[in-house]
Amino acid sequence: METCYKLFKSEIIKNIDLVENRFWFEPEVTAKISRIKNLRIYEVWISYYWRTYEEWKKIWWKDWVRAIYCILKYWLFKK
Repeated sequence: METCYKLFKSEIIKNIDLVENRFWFEPEVTAKISRIKNLRIYEVWISYYWRTYEEWKKIWWKDWVRAIYCILKYWLFKK
């Protein structure tokens, strides 16, 4: 989910009310997209460069907690 790469047809993403920003955008958009009926989701392989600790530390534990909160908020508790 937290990949930074997502590709959508414009008519799909324009019809979704997006609220979050920063790292929390990804769980929100993933949760809302997953609730759309008859939408096929494809996974495509990408090459990935693992970050060092110094590069990684811009994402804190609070960001992970907020990401889980957003998943629960937008996927479990929204109609």
